[in-house]
Amino acid sequence: MQQSQALYEKGQFVEEVQLLKKAAGEFKATNDVLNEAITLSNLSLAYQQLGQWLEATEAIAQSIKLLQTLKDSGSSQEQSQIFAQTLDVRGGLELARGQTEAALGTWQEVAKIYQHLDDISALIRNHINQAQAMQALGNYLQADQTLISVREILKKQSDSSLKAIGLYSLGNVRRSLGYLKDSQEILEKSYSVARQAGDAIAQSNALLSLGNTARAQTSAQLSLGNSSSAKDYTKTAIQYYQQAVQIASATPTVRLQAQLNLLRLLVEQKEFNRAKALLPQIQSQIDNLPPSRTAVNYRINFAQSLSKMIQNSVQLKDVAQMLAQAVQVAKSLKDERTESYALGTLGELYEQTRQLTDAKGLTQQALVKAESIDAQDIAYQWHWQMGRILQKQSNIPAATAAYNRAYNALKSLRNDLVAINPDVQFSFRESIEPVYRQYVDLLLQLKENTNQKPDNLLQARQVIESLQLAELDNFFRSPCLLPRVDLDKLVEKEKSTAVIYPIILDNRLEIITRLPGQDTIYRKTAKVPKDVLENTVEQLQKDLPVASREPDVKQRSQQLYDWLITPIESDLTKKGIKTLVFVLDGSLRNIPMAILYDKQQQKYLIEKYAISLTPGLQLVDPKPLRNVHLNVLVVGVEQKRLIEGKSFPELLNVTQELKQVQSEVKSSKKLLNQEFTKTNLQKQIQSTPFSVVHIATHGQFSSDVEQTYIITWDALLKIRELDNLLRARGESRPETIELLVLSACKTATGDKRAALGLAGVAVQAGARSTIATLWTVDDESTSDFMGELYRQLQAGVTKAQALQRAQLAILAKENRPYFWAPYVLVGNWL
Repeated sequence: MQQSQALYEKGQFVEEVQLLKKAAGEFKATNDVLNEAITLSNLSLAYQQLGQWLEATEAIAQSIKLLQTLKDSGSSQEQSQIFAQTLDVRGGLELARGQTEAALGTWQEVAKIYQHLDDISALIRNHINQAQAMQALGNYLQADQTLISVREILKKQSDSSLKAIGLYSLGNVRRSLGYLKDSQEILEKSYSVARQAGDAIAQSNALLSLGNTARAQTSAQLSLGNSSSAKDYTKTAIQYYQQAVQIASATPTVRLQAQLNLLRLLVEQKEFNRAKALLPQIQSQIDNLPPSRTAVNYRINFAQSLSKMIQNSVQLKDVAQMLAQAVQVAKSLKDERTESYALGTLGELYEQTRQLTDAKGLTQQALVKAESIDAQDIAYQWHWQMGRILQKQSNIPAATAAYNRAYNALKSLRNDLVAINPDVQFSFRESIEPVYRQYVDLLLQLKENTNQKPDNLLQARQVIESLQLAELDNFFRSPCLLPRVDLDKLVEKEKSTAVIYPIILDNRLEIITRLPGQDTIYRKTAKVPKDVLENTVEQLQKDLPVASREPDVKQRSQQLYDWLITPIESDLTKKGIKTLVFVLDGSLRNIPMAILYDKQQQKYLIEKYAISLTPGLQLVDPKPLRNVHLNVLVVGVEQKRLIEGKSFPELLNVTQELKQVQSEVKSSKKLLNQEFTKTNLQKQIQSTPFSVVHIATHGQFSSDVEQTYIITWDALLKIRELDNLLRARGESRPETIELLVLSACKTATGDKRAALGLAGVAVQAGARSTIATLWTVDDESTSDFMGELYRQLQAGVTKAQALQRAQLAILAKENRPYFWAPYVLVGNWL
C-alpha cells in the first residue's frame, strides 16, 4: 500500500495498478474487509488517472459494497471516515464522466458524514467539489453561496497547509466563474499562507494558478480592446510561471505544467527566442514521464506550442513525432478520449501544412474515437476541422455537411460547454464563434438564391441566432433563457413589422429579412469587407457621445444606411412596413440603428420607422403594454458618489426626470439617493407588482460581466445581482416586469462588444422589454424625453412607437443625434 502511494505521487499509475490489485487480493484472502475496500478505492483513483473509466467505476462500486457490509454490523469513527472518503472518490468519478447530478448528490451525502465527524478540512474540500458540480449544472448562485460559506470557514482557520489548499481550490473555482480579480486576491492569500506554513508544494500550486488567472486576465483585456492592460497581465503571468518553476522541484508535475503554460504564453506573444530556451528542459521531462492520461495531455500541449514555432527553427517532423507518441501512449492505456485528442491535433498539424489527405484521414480517426464515447465537446472540434479540410479541397457540399455536424454538437453542448472546459470562456472568439460564422458563410454560398424560402437561408438565420445565445451563455458563464415564442409567428400577426438580420462575414455583409405574408424571407448582400464595416462602426461609436461631431456622425451613418437599408428598402416600402426589429450581429450592436441616415430623403431611420432590437428570435412571451395598468417604481442617484474606488459625478437632472415620470403615471413609488439601496429595491419589488421599473443612475454595459453594473447609493449592483433582485417576486408574484428603463447608463469605452452587456441585462432581468441609453446625456432633454415616452405609453401605442415618438419630439427641438439617439429598445416591441 505504501509503495503504491509513492508510485501515485510519481505519476507511475500503470505500476501502481499492478501493486494495488495484488494488495486487494491478499486482503481478500485474509478476510481484511476494511483494507480491501481502501485498496479498491485507491485503485479506482489510479484507473481514473489512466482514463480507464469502466475499471475505475467497477473498483469504486466494489469498495462501497464492502464498506456497506461493515456498516450494517455497526461502524466506528474510522470506518465512517473511510466510507466518506470512498464516496468522495465516487463523486469525482461521476463528475469526470459527465454524471453531474449524481456527483452533486454523492457529495451532499458525504457532507453529512463529515459534519457528523466534525472534520472541517474534509468539509471545505467537499463544499468546493459541490460548488464545481453546481456550476456545471448552471446553478451559479447556489455555487456562489456555497463558496461564500467556504470562505467564512477558511477565515476562521489558523494559517496552515490545509488553509492554503482550501484557498487555492477556492481561487481556481472563482476563476472558472469569471471572477478574475477575486480569484487573484484569494490565490495571493493562498500563496502567502503556504509560505507561512513552509509548504513548497502548496506554494508552487498557488503560483501556477496565479499565472493561469493572470493569463485569463490577458484574454479578458484583449477582448475588451485594452491591449496595454493585456500586456501588463501577460508580464505578470510570465513572472508567476517562472516563480512556480523555481519552487516546484519537489513536484515535477507542477513544474512541467508551469513550463508548458509559460511556453504557450511566450509563443502567443511571439517571444520565440525566450520560448526556444525552454524547449530542451521540457523535452527531457516529457521523455521521462510514465504513461498516464496527464502524460498524453502534456505531450499534446507541448506539440500545440511547437506547431506555432515551425517557422522558427522547430521541425515539422519533431512535432509530428511528439503527437504520434501521444497517440501510442493513449492507445496503450486504452484511453479513447485522449487518443481522439492526440489524433485530431496531429490532423490539425497536417491541415496547417496543407497535407490535406493525411489531415483528413487522421481527423476521421479522431472523430470515430470521440463519437464512440459520445465526447461531443471534442467531436465538434474534429467536425469543424473536417469542414475546413473539405473546404480547402473545394468540396463545398461535404464541407457544409461537416459544419452542420459541428454546429449540432455545439448546440447539444450549449448548457455545459463552459463547465466542461472553463478555458472556453476566455477563448470563445477563437474556439466557438468561427464555427458559426464559417458555417453561415458556406450555407449562403450553396445557392445564390435570394427570394424564396430555401432551407439554407432559414438555417443560416437559425445559426446566427444560436451564436447570439451561445455568446450570452458565455458572457454569463451559464445557460441563458430558453426559447419562449417564435418571432416569425408574431411577424405574421403584426402585418407592418419586418425583422432584419445583418450577418457580418469576412468579405461581405449579408442581410436576411423576414417580411409578413407567405413566410417571405429575403437575402441581400452588400460587398463590404468586415474590417471596413467595423472601422466605420467603431468611429461612429466614438463620435456619437460628442455633441459637436454631428457632421462626422451623419457621414458615417449615411455609409451604414447604404450598406444595411438601401438593399432592402424597396421590399420594406412595398409591404408597408412601419416597425423594424433588428437582430444585430457583432459590433453593430454598439450603435443605435435610429441614426442611420438616408441622404436622398434627408431623414434619419427613426423618422421613417419605429425601431426595436432583440437578442434573437426567442423572446419572453410578448404582449402589448396597452392591456397593462402602468404602475411605476422610479429610483435614482443624483449626487456625486465614490464606490469601490470609482468616482461617479453628479447627475443634475435626475430629480427632474423622476418627477416628470411620476407626473405622467398615476400609480408610482420613488426611491431617491440614500433611499435607493439594494435592500430597499428588493423590498419594493417583492411587495408590489410594478409593471415598469425606471432606474436613473450611472451604469455601464461591457462585454465583461464584472464590468456590467448600475450604481445604487452605496454599491455597484452587478448584472448577476440585478437579475436576482428583479426576479425576486418568486412563485407568489409571478408577474413579469413589462418594461425596465435604464437612464444615464453607457457602454464601456473602447470595448468592441460592450452592448453584449446590454443584451445580457435585457435577457437576465426577466423584463419583457428594456429601454436603455448607450451613452449618458445629463441634460434636461432626458427628462423631456422620458415625459413624452410615458405620455405615449399611456396613450396605448406600442413600446417601439412610444420610443420613436419621444425621440422625434426631441429631434424636432434639437437635431444633433447626441441628444435624441442614445435610447434603444431591447426585447418585446409591442
